[in-house]
Amino acid sequence: MIFRSGFVSILGRPNAGKSTLMNALVESKVAIVADKPQTTRSAIQAVWTGEHEQIIFLDTPGIHKAESAIHKRMMESVRSALSERDLLLYVIDATTGPSEADRHGVDMLRHTSTPVLAVLNKTDLLERKEDVLPVIERYRALFDFADFLPISALDTGQVLRLREAIVARLPEGPAYFPADHVTDQPARFLAAELVREKVLRLTQQEVPHSVAVLIDKWEESQGLLKIYATILVERDGQKAIILGARGSMIKRIGTSAREEMEKLFEIKIYLDLHVKVEANWREKPAFLNTMDWRTMTGDDH
Repeated sequence: MIFRSGFVSILGRPNAGKSTLMNALVESKVAIVADKPQTTRSAIQAVWTGEHEQIIFLDTPGIHKAESAIHKRMMESVRSALSERDLLLYVIDATTGPSEADRHGVDMLRHTSTPVLAVLNKTDLLERKEDVLPVIERYRALFDFADFLPISALDTGQVLRLREAIVARLPEGPAYFPADHVTDQPARFLAAELVREKVLRLTQQEVPHSVAVLIDKWEESQGLLKIYATILVERDGQKAIILGARGSMIKRIGTSAREEMEKLFEIKIYLDLHVKVEANWREKPAFLNTMDWRTMTGDDH
């Protein structure tokens, strides 16, 4: 029996549902999900292995205009995800567009010769299934996509059919990772991202782009993992929002993050959170490096 394997980048505009889709494709939560644009800040790798196939996915930040240092770094990771891939998935919000920003996103695809599948996500939000057809025609006029696949990332059957379509386009190749390998991200990075996800979900004010989470200390011993983390913001007002009245919000954030970490890591968690104001951290390379798991630092005991 032929074994197929390959590398697939997931691209698209912010809020198209890329991270939700990747989590569904690999049947595991490897990327945080929130209803805020540009939730994903660095390229995240995840692996799905079947009986005769293995797909290595790379989720990327949403394509957007890069103005700050952090946004420029995010777009660098998107551009690098275009090269040396067997297939690209361009995820489209089927309920909108294409807008001028969507056209800019599609323009990035012109720099690669890799086949691109247009995945029209969120079809469950359309009033009628046929409403996706004019959206397909508008994108067909913008770029020579290899195929158009309308789906909902929340529909298991549709995700399965998408995965089958991906495998069919992959070359014969080896299993690059063990069958039980799901992601290349260390637990420290996943923990930081889970805390950030809870901040994004529980605070509705203008906090998201100004928040980072740094793991300060990681201590594991006899069935207990102690995690000490700092939530980084840029202004005193943002710190007040995250703390909440008498610390009520940071308690909610901590409880929600801890409960999900215990399920993910299968160990009892002690989570200690603090909030720190660091003006303009998004423009400082040293802080940006701490957000990328490839350069993440901290104390292990």
